[in-house]
Formats: sequence, structure tokens, C-alpha cells
Amino acid sequence: MAPRANWKGFLRLSLVTCPVALYPATSDTEKVSFNQINRKTGHRIKYLKVDAETGDEVTSEDIVKGYKVDTDTYIEVTKDELDDIALDSTHTIEIDEFVPRTDIDSRYLIRPYYLVPDGKVGHDAFAVIRETIRSMDKVAIGRVVLTNREHIIALEPLESGLMGTLLRYPYEVRSEKEYFDDIQDVKLTKDMLDLAKHIVEKKSGAFEPELFEDHYETALIDLINKKRSGMPITAKAAPKTGGNVINLMDALKKSLASEKEAAPVARVAKEAVKGKKPKKRVEGQREMLLPIAGKGGKDAAAKAAPKDAPKKAEKPVRAPARAKKAS
Repeated sequence: MAPRANWKGFLRLSLVTCPVALYPATSDTEKVSFNQINRKTGHRIKYLKVDAETGDEVTSEDIVKGYKVDTDTYIEVTKDELDDIALDSTHTIEIDEFVPRTDIDSRYLIRPYYLVPDGKVGHDAFAVIRETIRSMDKVAIGRVVLTNREHIIALEPLESGLMGTLLRYPYEVRSEKEYFDDIQDVKLTKDMLDLAKHIVEKKSGAFEPELFEDHYETALIDLINKKRSGMPITAKAAPKTGGNVINLMDALKKSLASEKEAAPVARVAKEAVKGKKPKKRVEGQREMLLPIAGKGGKDAAAKAAPKDAPKKAEKPVRAPARAKKAS
């Protein structure tokens, strides 16, 4: 099922306008998530909105926005007042300027979206705007309102659509000077840099996100599957750390030697992954979890199985093949 559009409105370049819809280009819903539960009862924890002073629960219709100006003083702002100052960009992405992609500092990037024509009309106008941006080899800068806040959005062609990336305002980006001023200026020898370059060359490759693996997510799924199957959970030994570097030159030489040994193994593993037939994309990480038998869940499964019945070996859970595109 396709995700719902986060925003619908119009894309406008001067007098050229078309209806568009904005969809999230990324998702966190496939990750394993937890609920907070009461250890004693096993019930979920419910949070209530209460008055900080009286402790009484407050209903939604009695909750309004307030800006804190002093310890106990707030300026109340109503929804109608916020609607009155709504901006034109609430319903229109107005393209203000075009800039080179290289001019956008990566610190200003927030999150990507997909921008597509909304409905059957306006595809020709959308194509004109898209191909104009593509032919100029630049990024279009516009404004869009999401959740009552105006954001700067950078638009660039992506296949037959547009990718829009929200950008931060200058006041949201901290200066690096307050962090970098205390870094010591050290002199490095040519031999050290040459060794470091050799290590980089051994680790160099193409950017292939489908080969990335979320090791923590895999470990979470393995833990949940083991607990569901009643398998014992054993604590892992603490990983060995490299310790203090006594001699930087020695550390670089040892690193290069270890990379030479690991390179053939890594290359074979990478080629094996590439050679496999691509699996059908898994829609969610939860599909990697072992199924719960029956409507009654764990208890029902336990009652249905005879105590002396031999346990079937569970098939190992494998991580899904990663798609190149973000979901």
C-alpha cells in the first residue's frame, strides 16, 4: 500500500503551474519498535495529559498552544490566530531561484521527498518544469509549508519525477569554529600519509547501499526470535578495543597488513552477494520475525502442542535484500 501524501498543492514556475503531491522518500516503519509495558501485569503503559499544577487530566479541546515568556507566564495562541497568518506557500511551492547543486552545504539537508503530479491533469506542465531544471543542471529552490511551518525545499529531477529535499535555515546550523578551534595543528610525515592512503585504497569501492546491513536491527530480531522460541539468552563477551596507540607509524603498518589479509575474503563475499538472484523486496522487518501460532498467540501455541512432542527446527531468519531506493 502506497504511503499517504504529506502535502498536496501546486508547483509554480512563474506562470507555469501544475497540481502536485509530496510523498516521504524514506521510512522508519520497517525498524523494530518497542512499547513500554508494566513488568508486573504485562499491560501497555498509557500516558495521560495532566495539568502540571493540579494533576487533573485535561481533555483535548481544553489544550491550546502557549509560548513561555517567564517561569509561570505563557502567551496563549489559538488555532484561528495561526490560520490568520498562514502563508501563500501553504498551498503552493513557488520556485524562487536556481542554484548549482554543489553550492548546497550538506549540513543544510534535512530529509528527502518525492514530488509527483497529482491527478491526471498537469503532467505536461510538470514535465516542462522537470526538464527545464534537468537541462540547466541546477537545483530549484522553493518554499513549502508542512505542519504549519514554512520550509525551504530544493527540487531536482529524479527519473520521471522530482526529488525535494527540505533545507535548514541558517539559524539552525551551528558554526564549526566553536568545535574546531581547539584541534591541534600537527605535522604529518609523507610516510604516514602514504601508508594511510594505501589503507584507503584497500577499502575503496562503489557506493552500493543494497550491501549495507543494519547489524543492530538484525541482532534485535535475533533476540526477539530466541525469546519467542524459549531459547536461552547468553550475554556476549565485551569486544576487544584497540587500546592506546603507542606508535602511530606502527599502527598504520599493522592496519595495512590486516587490510591486505582481509581484502580477498571481503571481495569474495561481495561478489557472492552480487551473484545472487535478487530477492523479492520485504515490506517490513516484522516479516523476519517468527510467526505467532493461532489467535491466542504464544499461550495458544503452547497449549496446542503436546508437551512430549519433538520441537521442529526453526528455519534461520535471514535479513531481507536491501532495495536501492529508499522506501
